[in-house]
Amino acid sequence: MIRLKEQTEAKIEESRQANPEFMKGVEDIIKQAKDFQQGSNAVETGTQAPGFKLPDPDGKLVSLPALLAKGPLVVTFYRGSWCPYCNLQLRALQARLGDIHALGAELVAISPQVPDGSMTKNAISEMDFLVLSDQNAKVAAEYGVAWEVPEFLVEHMKVDRKLDLEEINNGNGSMLPIPATFVLDTDGVITWRFVDVDYRTRSEPEDIIKALQKLSK
Repeated sequence: MIRLKEQTEAKIEESRQANPEFMKGVEDIIKQAKDFQQGSNAVETGTQAPGFKLPDPDGKLVSLPALLAKGPLVVTFYRGSWCPYCNLQLRALQARLGDIHALGAELVAISPQVPDGSMTKNAISEMDFLVLSDQNAKVAAEYGVAWEVPEFLVEHMKVDRKLDLEEINNGNGSMLPIPATFVLDTDGVITWRFVDVDYRTRSEPEDIIKALQKLSK
């Protein structure tokens, strides 16, 4: 099985070949973000996870306590169905969903996309885990993983990719989550986390499985 890291690195190299000037700008922005330790305010392991009540694609509100009543929970924040790195990550998680469920856990994926008709038709919402809408990345901010996207990237999305994030998210188009994943026990305590301001870098499903295995011992 090809690791998510290898798939991501291949996608990055493909982008570098296609648009080297843009990718140089991306590298500079990510370096600046890391230098300023953006993402360092993410909630720590051993602390209580912030609660939430968010709509699913049908508009039904789903709360954190209701999810935890079923067992341990994997919470992953992603930018949106338009993000190729998010699609790689969530497909990799879908492939390991049976292992997650076998350990008594559930997976929920959260993004700022609004729960409307278009959301119910994209590939992510057709996967076998719960997808919730966090408008304006408010819950992401409570988890310490909201990031104001630099104008350079916002302009690239509008001009080069024809993406209007204000319309897609029905709100602040420049506020997105840092891709981050948290494992919560049934008491809502964070037992494991992965946070990286580089939006191309994601947690390996295998590491999530290992974190859940520790809870089952």
